[in-house]
Amino acid sequence: MSKPNSHNTIYGLVLMLYLPLVGCKPPIIEEFHETRKPNILLIMADDLGFGDIASHGNPYIRTPRLSALKQSSVVFEQCYVSPVCAPTRASLLTGKYHQRVGVQSVTNGYEVLDPDAVTIGEWLEGQGYRNGIFGKWHLGEYEPSLPLSQGFHEFIGFRTGHTADYVDAVLEQNGHKYQSRGYITRVLTDAAWAFMRESQEPFFCYLPYNVPHTPLQIDSHKLMPYLELDLDERTARIYAMIEDLDNDIGMLMDSLQGRGMLENTIIIFMSDNGPISGWKIPQDEMRFNAGLRDQKFTVYEGGIRSPSYWMWQGTWPAHQVRGQVTAHIDVLPTLLDIIGVTADPTLDGISVRKYLEKANVPANERFFFQKYALGTLGSQSPQPGGIVRHGVWKMVNGNELYKLDVDRGEKFNLANRRPGKLDSLNVAYHQWWTSILAESDLSIQPIKVGLDLKATIDLQPHHGTVVGDLKYTGHRGLLGEKIGTHPRGVDGDWIANWQESGDAINWHVNVAYEGPYTLELRYRSTGSDSIPSLSILANDEALTNFKAVNTGTDWQWSKIDTVPLAAGKANLSIQLEEDVETGFELRSLSLQRLRE
Repeated sequence: MSKPNSHNTIYGLVLMLYLPLVGCKPPIIEEFHETRKPNILLIMADDLGFGDIASHGNPYIRTPRLSALKQSSVVFEQCYVSPVCAPTRASLLTGKYHQRVGVQSVTNGYEVLDPDAVTIGEWLEGQGYRNGIFGKWHLGEYEPSLPLSQGFHEFIGFRTGHTADYVDAVLEQNGHKYQSRGYITRVLTDAAWAFMRESQEPFFCYLPYNVPHTPLQIDSHKLMPYLELDLDERTARIYAMIEDLDNDIGMLMDSLQGRGMLENTIIIFMSDNGPISGWKIPQDEMRFNAGLRDQKFTVYEGGIRSPSYWMWQGTWPAHQVRGQVTAHIDVLPTLLDIIGVTADPTLDGISVRKYLEKANVPANERFFFQKYALGTLGSQSPQPGGIVRHGVWKMVNGNELYKLDVDRGEKFNLANRRPGKLDSLNVAYHQWWTSILAESDLSIQPIKVGLDLKATIDLQPHHGTVVGDLKYTGHRGLLGEKIGTHPRGVDGDWIANWQESGDAINWHVNVAYEGPYTLELRYRSTGSDSIPSLSILANDEALTNFKAVNTGTDWQWSKIDTVPLAAGKANLSIQLEEDVETGFELRSLSLQRLRE
């Protein structure tokens, strides 16, 4: 059953009557209230650690506007997110643990949001909100797991986990190419402000910036003050990017103030995960993170504790610090509570509204769980990478126990001294993990093809699997200035090292409609007189053949053929037919359904 379209009032009323009878997910459409609902601005930084803000004790960085926002906000000091980007975004937008909505990690199909999950955009759309996202989506590169199919009305940004260029970046605007001008943080800030300024309805503006994520591109004059502090180049670049972000957030605050909009706008600031100072480096080589252990990709505090500032001028108290455990999964139920909507009882998050409105509210002794270990994606094993937080206690990996009120750096494992506490947390954790597996087998879902006659699907290398000695190749390094390989590929990669007959890349797809489809390849072929001959196959049966031409160093699109595809699941493959010595590289395979 498709998700409800709140623009259709009659459909919405019928749906409200129908859903309880069939046991489907609860309706997200309720009657409108006369009073204008508050606007919502949700700002998310990318790879900004808990210690990357001056008011969190960082002795190097300058973030006056974030520090001022903190002074004006209710601050949750123990706010948790996931260890990496896409899982946090999935939980943030759905109020559920990310495994329940199809997301496990950041690439290879593990980042794709279940299109049937109900997002915050869809909930708010049913309440008359106009919803925009400006920045990094990172929950799928294909329909129907894209912003405009998930409750958003306006999208300027990029679908992937990162973009290669931070100056004059080629972005997307509502499905079309958008050539931006200037530094990407300012581009997104300006787009978000235009959306908020021009909205006639209450707005939900989701602003997931992509800084300070790599590539660490920043103007040299902004970088120099940090290099002069004798910081390493990576840290200096990150701090310069964060200071630039701080300035733009200040501009947004000033603009809202100037328009008299602050008193009716909820502002939330957080980050998607902890900082990253290098791959698997010692603790003493990591940048300042307020004494928290480890970094991004881990379930220790340094990887999953986020800044969390909630401001509603004139409604919530300013400069208030709360010690309750909160999380990304709480944002959706809290916002629904504030605007008077009854949330779906299957949400994992809780409303923290009472903590926003009043001090000295007793903490809800909730359990908060996480499960993430990069090397075990798709595994149903409960460990490694599992945690449970309850009160002051935290279990990690089933055999570590920390008392965070006196040891937030997780230095002292109390598992041997408090075995009973460890056992009770393990019982709770395993019950939670069993509930996850009851809803998902954690497998990657096939890419949906042919849903719309107008839609072109560009199958990306990192969503395929290779046969032979092919290499996932792409831009690497602090600035994206190096070309390197990756064992499974990341977004933006291409496939290189085509040499032997049988070298191939395979994509698992689900063809929505039987019929003719046009095929195009984006590739380049350089430096050889040996021209590769390739076959395109579906379930090992040849659909067509293609002989590449020398293109030089520029990528080019080449229409291959129009071929029939049967409806249903299939493995689409591109395979080299003979040994060659060639500089052939493949960027993507494009499919578009035609009318019969």
